[in-house]
Parts: sequence; C-alpha cells; structure tokens
Amino acid sequence: MGTDGSWEAHLVIREPAEVFVESDEARRTALGLLAEAGLNIGEGLLAFSDGDGRIVLHRVSDAINDLPRQGMLWSS
Repeated sequence: MGTDGSWEAHLVIREPAEVFVESDEARRTALGLLAEAGLNIGEGLLAFSDGDGRIVLHRVSDAINDLPRQGMLWSS
C-alpha cells in the first residue's frame, strides 16, 4: 500500500519450483512457493488433477467457503 493509502502495483517475478514425490508418497515442495501462495506450515490443502495434466492445490478453508457458492470443493 502506498504512503497515501492507495494500492500500488508491484512486478513479481515468479520462478518455477520442482515438487518431488518420494517412494513413500511424501511430497517435498519449496518453502518459497508455499510462502508466495500465502500458505502456512501445517495448513490443510486439497490436491486434485484438473484433467489436463495439471495438479491443483486448494486451501481446505477456501474450498469449504466456496462449497455453498460453487456446489463443489474445488473450482474448475
């Protein structure tokens, strides 16, 4: 937010991050990627395939809030 209370646009350069799936089904994700998304350690996420080769992560709290409006736990 600017000093006069107005919002300022900032250029954000995002870098891709690799996610690893271990043989025990554990996932490792770069902490910077989670921080950029505003996620906290221990926060619940829904993960699903979008059907086009992408994996989508959605905060459980957001999904529950979206349920009455969208009729499902994820956005398509």
